[in-house]
Amino acid sequence: MGRKWNNIKEKKASKDANTSRVYAKFGIEIYVAAKKGEPDPESNQALKFVLERAKTYNVPRAIIDRALEKAKGNSEESYSELRYEGFGPSGSMIIVDTLTNNVNRTVADVRSVFNKNGGSMGVNGSVSYMFSPTAVIGIEGKTSDEVLELLMEADLDFRDITEEEESIIIYAEPEQFHAIQSALKQAGITEFTVAELTMLAQNYVTLPEDELAKFEKLVDTLEDLEDVQRVYHNVEFPEE
Repeated sequence: MGRKWNNIKEKKASKDANTSRVYAKFGIEIYVAAKKGEPDPESNQALKFVLERAKTYNVPRAIIDRALEKAKGNSEESYSELRYEGFGPSGSMIIVDTLTNNVNRTVADVRSVFNKNGGSMGVNGSVSYMFSPTAVIGIEGKTSDEVLELLMEADLDFRDITEEEESIIIYAEPEQFHAIQSALKQAGITEFTVAELTMLAQNYVTLPEDELAKFEKLVDTLEDLEDVQRVYHNVEFPEE
């Protein structure tokens, strides 16, 4: 698939380890998903997915409960889901997904980060055509052959199954996410190392060391923005 998912997640986890930033962003994402329908994951698939993802990031129960209670209450706070596309050093490609209650602030902040870090904003569609929406599910305690057999017996489609360190990573179409996870749960698998709907680049590029440092600063600064939920890109980072 061009990149090791666990390496990406471990890098983000170490970056977020000493902050509450990731939890605050999950709080907003849970609130928005709950407001889209019933604040019950059994009847709200969007909420169910966000809660599964939050679990893999060890989001505290208090954060989750607070967001759900807010959604159940009379809060009229509304958020817009916006996607921005742009280019980093050496023509690298970046997608930025945001949840915001102030669109003017968000677009100004995102554009400023691109401009100050050797990048540039693009128009809608200028980058996303080079990425594929993908479901990524990671588990431990099974071999790739066992997972392959399990999914085939359940008559489920998938793109790829890879062994990454101690995890088995399943890549599939987004619409297969819940079906695959349900099949794994029926097989007794209740813990997931990864549970994501993401955007994977069709091709990854390697940057020279000096350009890579600039690119990493650009991505880190984008991720630090209050309204930014996720950043996707097509740059291959060396394994540490």
